[in-house]
Amino acid sequence: MRGRICRKIIKVQAINQRLRKIPSWVVYPLGLIPLAWLIARGMMGDLGVDPVRTVEHDMGLRGLQWLVGGLAITPLRWATGISLVRFRRAVGLVAFFYVTLHLATWLLLDIQLNWAQAWEDILKRPYITIGMGAMILLLPLALTSNNRSIRWLGGRWQKLHRLVYVAAVAGAVHFLLVGKVWVGEALIYLSLVSILLALRITHRVFGRP
Repeated sequence: MRGRICRKIIKVQAINQRLRKIPSWVVYPLGLIPLAWLIARGMMGDLGVDPVRTVEHDMGLRGLQWLVGGLAITPLRWATGISLVRFRRAVGLVAFFYVTLHLATWLLLDIQLNWAQAWEDILKRPYITIGMGAMILLLPLALTSNNRSIRWLGGRWQKLHRLVYVAAVAGAVHFLLVGKVWVGEALIYLSLVSILLALRITHRVFGRP
C-alpha cells in the first residue's frame, strides 16, 4: 500500500515537473482554436439559418466553459496533486475574451447598437440582466489580472478575484434562462459550477475537499 502511494506521488511530481516546462502563454493560442473553427464554419456557410444567433451562442458557451475550467484547477490539485495553477490567469483571460465576444455579438450584430433596445432588454429580460451582471463582475478581474495589480492590491487582490465565483454562477444561470438550448446541457454546466464551489466551501470549512 505504501509503495503504491509512493509511486503515485512520484508520478504526480513527474507530471508537475513537465507542466512547469510549459509556458503559460500556450493557453492563449489554444483558446483561439474554437474561434478559428467558428470562423472556418462561417466561411463554409455552416452556421445554420441564423448565423448571428449561432455565433452569439457559441461565444457565450465558450466563455462559460473556460470559466468552469478555471474553477476546476484548484479542486483538481486537491484531488490529484496535479497543479495547473500557473495557467489559471490565462484561462480566466480567455474566458473573459469569449464573454466579451458574446456581448459584442449581441450589441453589434443582434441588436445593431440599438442602445434603447439594449437598455430595455437589460431591465426587462432576466437572463440578459444576469448575463450583464456576470460581465460587470468579470471586468475588474480581467483588468487586474497582471503582476502590477497584484502588487498594488496586495491581499485585496485575492478577495477581489473571488468575484469569479459569483460571475460563474451568474453565467451558468444566464445560459439556463436563455431557453434556446437543451435544458439538460445548461443544467450540466450549472451543476458543475455548483459542485466546484461546494468543494471550495467544504475545503475552507473542513480543510479538505
